This record gives sequence, C-alpha cells and structure tokens, in this order.
Amino acid sequence: MNASAPTTADTLRSTLGGLLDGLPPKQAAAAVERLIASYRGQTPTDAPVLRDRSDVAAYAAYRMPATFEAVRAALAALAEAAPGWSPGTHVDVGGGTGAATWAVDATWDGPRETTVLDWAEPALALGRELAAASPSEVLRGAAWRRAVIGSGLALPEADLVTVSYVLGELTPQARTAVVAEAARAGQAMVLIEPGTPEGYLRIREARDQLIAAGLRVAAPCPHDGTCPIEVGQDWCHFSARVSRSSLHRKVKGGSLAYEDEKFSYVAAARFPAEPAASRITRRPQIRKGLVQLELCGPREEGLTRATVTKRHGGLYKAARDADWGQAWPPPASEG
Repeated sequence: MNASAPTTADTLRSTLGGLLDGLPPKQAAAAVERLIASYRGQTPTDAPVLRDRSDVAAYAAYRMPATFEAVRAALAALAEAAPGWSPGTHVDVGGGTGAATWAVDATWDGPRETTVLDWAEPALALGRELAAASPSEVLRGAAWRRAVIGSGLALPEADLVTVSYVLGELTPQARTAVVAEAARAGQAMVLIEPGTPEGYLRIREARDQLIAAGLRVAAPCPHDGTCPIEVGQDWCHFSARVSRSSLHRKVKGGSLAYEDEKFSYVAAARFPAEPAASRITRRPQIRKGLVQLELCGPREEGLTRATVTKRHGGLYKAARDADWGQAWPPPASEG
C-alpha cells in the first residue's frame, strides 16, 4: 500500500480550503444545506444535483473529505484481502470531483491510468482543477469525462471500478444497469453508500448482483453466502474519522475538530482474494479486564459475539487496540 496516504489527505484538505475564497459563508452554507437535502432525499433523480461552480465548490469542501476517508477505508480492506495486487487502470463511476480517485492514489502506487466519469460538467471541471494541484502524476494526468450514469452506461475495461455515493441517486433500473456494467468492465470493484439502513440495502442488493455475475466478495464479508443480518432489524455499516473544516463547523454548528462518516460498502474481485476470517461489525466495547467484539464470521457461524479477556494474552491487547471494521483476529495474533 502507498505510505503517502496522510500526505494525500492533507494535500486534499489544503486544496479544498481555497475553494470557497470569494464565496460568502452564508451562501456556501445555504448551498451545502440544499445539496445535502437533495442527496438525502428519497426520490431518485435523472439529472445532476450539482448545478454550477458555487454548488460544486461548497459541496466539495463539505463532503469530499468524508467521501475520501470512507472510500479509502473500503479500498484498504480490498488491499488487505489481495496484498499482492494493485490496479493498473481505474474507472470512477459518478466520481464528481474525484474523491475516490484521490483515495485510490492514496492506497496504491498508481494506477497508471485513471478515468472519472460524471454527468455534471461543473463537478468534472473542479475535479480536474483540484487534481492539477496534487503532487501525484496519476491525479494530474487523470481523464475527466462527461457521461450519463444510468442505463446505457458503457465503461472501458479496467482493473478497478469504484462507485461511491452514486447508487442512491439512481432509479432501481438504473442501479441494476450500473452495477451490471461495473461487473462486466472491472476485475475488481468497490461500491460505497451512506451507512444508513437504505444505503446498506442498496449495497446488499449490489453484492448479490456481483456474486451472481461471477465475482467473489473480498470485503467486508468473510464469505459469499447470504448476509446473516435480518433486514429491518439491523444493517451493516462502518465508520471513518474525518477532520472537520471550518465549513463543517459553520453548517453543523459543531465545535469538534472531527466527525465520523458512516458508510456501507462491498469489495468484490474476479481474481483470488482472501476475505477476513471475521469482521468487527461494531465499535469494540472495552470493560474492566475484557473486550466484547461483535463479529460477522464464516458462513456457518454468521453473527457472533466474542469476549476477549486477559487470559487470552496477546489477543487481549489486540482486542483493546482493535477498531470497528477491522479483520479479526489480526494476523500477528492468529493461532
């Protein structure tokens, strides 16, 4: 994996920091609030939500760091499942200003070629501008192309296809078409949606579709069987820590320097990948002398709870240091 990830994140934040120069704070906050309402709405759209540069700049400054961190966490799980693999080519479907492309660049050295597809020309233009300020040759050389994201989408073949925070904007028919085309074109794909019950259901449907298309799940699931979660009772999601910008604090009225981005995802591949033996599905509960872990395990075990105590030696320390979303047990503690 690429050791420059913190530098990439810092570069992205500093570049985004200059986006709102000249845009009155009240206007920026109003644009963000309107766009959030659109993105969280229940009615799918057949037109781009981002209308002009002001919309794109405000929303990118507010949302791009969170999207970057969520996608980077999902990509890290894929990289962990396939440590000997890295993508030479990458296509980002509905990539907007390119947060997923920055996350791919932060995860691997490369790829050689990356293409961002979106239907909003203002988003593509700003994404190109942001990438030009990056120290990464891959980002500076990325192709930014306008495309209608939905039925009829035609993708170039690629080692990696990412589809982040897009499926919820589409009609069910368009969602099915986009996932099918991603499965056809990619050797590996990572799909990310908001960590809500609705976002989880979209990922669950896409996961079933990818398996039916002949791909194998690499993360977060330990197997390709039916998800053991009972729909309506719970949902699978994870969390990524995001540094808050001044715009975050203005819009949300919060004072913390960070927030947690909740997301659901699936990573699948056509090449050999080794899923986690189990995955921590909730934040570990640390008690005096013990740690409780909620786990999704092998197909025959499903959802389980593990209690790790001091008697487990090194595994106990690993459990105290473990985080939501990580594989369990960690390699150094296996056996």
